[in-house]
Amino acid sequence: MRPVTEPARRWSRELAGRVVGGWRERAAPAGDEVTRADLRLVPVALAALAATWLCTGGGRTGWWVFSLATAATFGVALLRRSPVWWATTLVLLAFGVTAAAHAYALHHGPLARLAAAQAVVGVELEVRGDPRAHAAEGPRPAYVTLPARVLSLEGRGGAWRLRSPVLVVAGGSGPAWSGLLVGSRVRVSGRLQPPQPGDGLVAVVRVASDPVLVAEPAAGLRLVERVRRGLRRAVQARGEEARALVPALVLGDTSAVTPRLTQDFQTTGLTHLTAVSGANLTLLLAFVLSLARWAGCRGRPLRVLGLLGVVAFVGLCRTEPSVLRAAAMGLVALAALGTGGRGAGVRQLCVAVLGLLLLDPYLSRSLGFQLSVLASGGIIWWARPWSRLLHRWLPLVVAESVAVPLAAHLVTVPLVASISGQVSVSGLAANAVAGPFVGPATVLGFAAAGASLASPGLAALLGFGAAWCAQAIITVAHLGAALPGSAWRAPPQPGVSAWLSLVCLAVGLAMRSVLARPGLTLLLVTVMVGALVIAPRQPGWPPAGWVLVACDVGQGDGLLLASGPRTAVVVDTGPDPAALDRCLDQLGIRAVPLVVLTHFHADHVDGLAAVLGSRAVGQIWVTGLASPAYEARAVQDLADGRGVPVVRPAPGVVAAVGDVGLQVLGPLPHLTTGEDGSSVENDASVVMLATVHGVRVLLTGDVEPPGQAALLGAGLDLRADVLKIPHHGSARQDPAFFAASHAQVAVASAGLHNDYGHPAPRTMALARSLGMLTVATSEHGSVAVTAGPGGLRVVTQR
Repeated sequence: MRPVTEPARRWSRELAGRVVGGWRERAAPAGDEVTRADLRLVPVALAALAATWLCTGGGRTGWWVFSLATAATFGVALLRRSPVWWATTLVLLAFGVTAAAHAYALHHGPLARLAAAQAVVGVELEVRGDPRAHAAEGPRPAYVTLPARVLSLEGRGGAWRLRSPVLVVAGGSGPAWSGLLVGSRVRVSGRLQPPQPGDGLVAVVRVASDPVLVAEPAAGLRLVERVRRGLRRAVQARGEEARALVPALVLGDTSAVTPRLTQDFQTTGLTHLTAVSGANLTLLLAFVLSLARWAGCRGRPLRVLGLLGVVAFVGLCRTEPSVLRAAAMGLVALAALGTGGRGAGVRQLCVAVLGLLLLDPYLSRSLGFQLSVLASGGIIWWARPWSRLLHRWLPLVVAESVAVPLAAHLVTVPLVASISGQVSVSGLAANAVAGPFVGPATVLGFAAAGASLASPGLAALLGFGAAWCAQAIITVAHLGAALPGSAWRAPPQPGVSAWLSLVCLAVGLAMRSVLARPGLTLLLVTVMVGALVIAPRQPGWPPAGWVLVACDVGQGDGLLLASGPRTAVVVDTGPDPAALDRCLDQLGIRAVPLVVLTHFHADHVDGLAAVLGSRAVGQIWVTGLASPAYEARAVQDLADGRGVPVVRPAPGVVAAVGDVGLQVLGPLPHLTTGEDGSSVENDASVVMLATVHGVRVLLTGDVEPPGQAALLGAGLDLRADVLKIPHHGSARQDPAFFAASHAQVAVASAGLHNDYGHPAPRTMALARSLGMLTVATSEHGSVAVTAGPGGLRVVTQR
């Protein structure tokens, strides 16, 4: 028997020679892709990705799975005596140990110890990324986050010099934090907190004071910032969305992108255009080099032009880890679009993945990295043959502009769906139509940024061209998102992700036959248009005879009470107009005689535009406490603009709205104090008892224990069949309030993977202990309650 090390030695020599010299592939006919590609590095790269992901999670489960996987792979290698299996085993072990060592070093220093104790410390920080302002959301005030590196630390009687990555969270959104430039060094005091497992951070630094500037950024970083400001000035005169999208396309700066445009980009699968990713860089380089080849540029000058494009990209976007990752992935995909072929491209992609994971094992947990790898892989495998087929009946520039984003979108659909919970049906068409405008917008944006240093007038002219192309992309996004079938729900479950992966693979394999025939391509486009203009219907949804639906609107409330044919009373509208609009469309609601906004937090009122936009609305009820004032003003302005009266019902008011009977129970007048402003606003929620076809529903808004106790103390009849669990199922509840409802069903409305941990497990356990059936929109999607001869029945979307 041969020693087990012999095949490993032989394979390592073969691998080293081939990585340096390139895989030999069988020649293919001119104009066609290579017929056979060597994929032996793929399992090796996947092993590295799996090992680093498992060993950076910070849990014992990951270690057990890693150990079992390593043992299983080693056993297969012994049986098969395959060089590929030996390499996979060695890489799995080596990268797992490296990731574990990296995680240990990250979480066992003085900063990590003080973070575990939540100590108050003084730190000197170096800003490593652009500050991001976050608007107030419900009870959470506005704040700013920025990535930084701790250079020095003082606290609990010690002082240390460090270079540790942290996330700074600063209360408020003033210019002191949001105006900091990358590379600035500041000193500040704050409280440390442990980060989320797998974040790749040592600590979170929460501060409430302004920073003290210690040192300005280096001259190079100041020049880059000057160029970035020049780009913003060059498009300043354009429309709001266009002047926001150009910096997003060129720099990945999405700070000025409107919420509506962000939502429409998500719906149409165009979000990757505004991220600093390998796919984005590939789109830029593909356009530039296609234009250069059309102009007659070949050979070394063409490669130099590509490298200059990468240098410009990294320079303007700065040498942050995400930018360097994108540059590596972009170069790999570019090589495949050039003369390297699919086999060489796959090999280079795998080598790039191995190198990046060796430098930073936490990249395996980065969504951006995963999307970059998938998008680059799709471009490598499909973009070149697809563009050649399209070039038979389309100009080369158009063919590549369509093929590259199409390939990138198709391979990322399963991952994006597992995160967003929806499949962008319009994504294929939107990427194909918007693709030809992405390259020109990005190139003209880069040119405008550079020209701003010498000629503001020339920069403005180039900025006009970039904004014009960006406006075309915006139009595609808005039109695509407006189509009824633009996005289909896809529950984030392993089975659904596997099914989507098989579908995308089948579509990718069939695309070659389709794109080679203009008539078949036109037929496919026609079928896709038909799918887009027809709203998707889920079998069994909505259920017949529903009386209450808790819409899946994310982290917020959006409830509907059936008041008649195609009409409903809406209680709260959630944080996202698109989510509520989708729910109303699915239920066929065309008229809303009454909207009740229990209180003015964003997660209850920001979706109001969806109700007022295309449906007849009779009246809006609101709480008597107009706080937060800016949200109350926004609601009043929106209602005034549509001519809808706003009423503040007092406790004791009884009303009949179609098939719905309403009794207002709260807020009680004396609820004017609380622990903080947010609690006062929550306890000022409109609390109602609704009756629909004999089913009693207790609607509670976000009322907290003091408000719940006050309602109990008032001697009100709280008996109901269905309890809307207060405050999204937060942990702060009054058990006596729950018991007084005697409800059969308890519904919690919360967002999937929300930051608050809603609904709290102990709250759901409390409801179950009282004999209630518990359901949550975060887990089950939209929830419907029906009534019939057999009693209440609960139907969920997933």
